[in-house]
Amino acid sequence: MSLLNYPQLPHELTQSHVLAVEDDPRIRRLLGQFLGKCGFRVSQVGDAAQARALLDKLAFDALIIDIGLPGEDGLSLTKSLRPRIEAPILLLTARGLAADRIEGLSLGADDYLPKPFEPAELALRLIGLLRRAKRPPPAAGSVRIGPFAFDATRGLLFADDGAPTSITPAETALLRALLAQAGAAIDRDALARILAVEDPRSVDVVVARLRRKIERDPRAPEFLQTVRGRGYCLWTIPANREPT
Repeated sequence: MSLLNYPQLPHELTQSHVLAVEDDPRIRRLLGQFLGKCGFRVSQVGDAAQARALLDKLAFDALIIDIGLPGEDGLSLTKSLRPRIEAPILLLTARGLAADRIEGLSLGADDYLPKPFEPAELALRLIGLLRRAKRPPPAAGSVRIGPFAFDATRGLLFADDGAPTSITPAETALLRALLAQAGAAIDRDALARILAVEDPRSVDVVVARLRRKIERDPRAPEFLQTVRGRGYCLWTIPANREPT
């Protein structure tokens, strides 16, 4: 395989440290070799217990977690890790079931990749996640969404005090799509196509996650609203009425 087949880490991401949690020795070896040639530092473990032990000692820039781990599965591990780490999490799933993907996203995963996968695609997804995790200050002209500023060009979300708010690629794509038609409803099927997901329920999962980040009360959203029978809409100022 030539170097052209190995996506190279950008300079600002050089030596990003990735933890791969995968029980299949062959896949672990492939991940280590391939990602290493791309410029990543890679640590590898075979189960959730080993992952926790390593995370207690080292900080990682991104995690790759196989859903089908022996003992405690990858979904349970993701759920337990998300409150304590900010690093992007990419899930691997052999089954490719929509239910797995939806549950993984709802538990805090940032992306997923079904097996079998192309190593180059995995590397490119990791690079994208790591780029989004680096948060420069908001640019002038960012759009106000309640107490947040959204830089649609770079896909970055900031609180009033300038602190970056973690936002996944799916959440970024959703905000951009809704912002392009702010105040107007966009149906779930259209949003599913924009997010490149087959099941419209995946849109609901992304909406729920985003509401937990930008709404004062996610159960009574002011900004990212449901339009019954039509879909979702985004208000860039507090909404006092039903969208028309």
